[in-house]
Amino acid sequence: MSKTEQLSQEEYLKRCQAAADDGNVVAQNTLGFLYLNGQGIEQNDEEAVTWFRRAAHDGYAAAQYNLAVMYKLGQGVEQSHPESIKWMQASANQSYVEAQSNLGNLYYQGLGVMQDYAMAYLWWTLAEQNGANDVEHNITDLANKMSAAQIREAKQLVVQWQTKH
Repeated sequence: MSKTEQLSQEEYLKRCQAAADDGNVVAQNTLGFLYLNGQGIEQNDEEAVTWFRRAAHDGYAAAQYNLAVMYKLGQGVEQSHPESIKWMQASANQSYVEAQSNLGNLYYQGLGVMQDYAMAYLWWTLAEQNGANDVEHNITDLANKMSAAQIREAKQLVVQWQTKH
């Protein structure tokens, strides 16, 4: 990396930090990623969580998802499946595709929540409708494991969610 690139990276970090300090949720989430990955700054999972949390509390869906992942993995924070689910749900309710897809996985596998095929169907269907490419086969496989009544219930959950959100 040349001296000019280094300075521009330092300037980027400085501007990002200033915007994050001013409450810009995109900058807060970005700063979280910079700390998480050690890009232009010393890697620090706890600082990443701090910045993700600030943006998440202000309702930024991407940061809510990132915070959920940190709780799920116990990275930079004590592992907590209830906190992970809480933030994943908040993000998914804002139609954040990665959160919707992951919630489908969690409900399908029963990880951190009771296994619930109807809920897995709901979240995977919403994720697919929002552009996820990797869930169509999940929905097909899941439907083969469900009764007709369960599929009707799951489809009704999709309609109810769409009406509410």
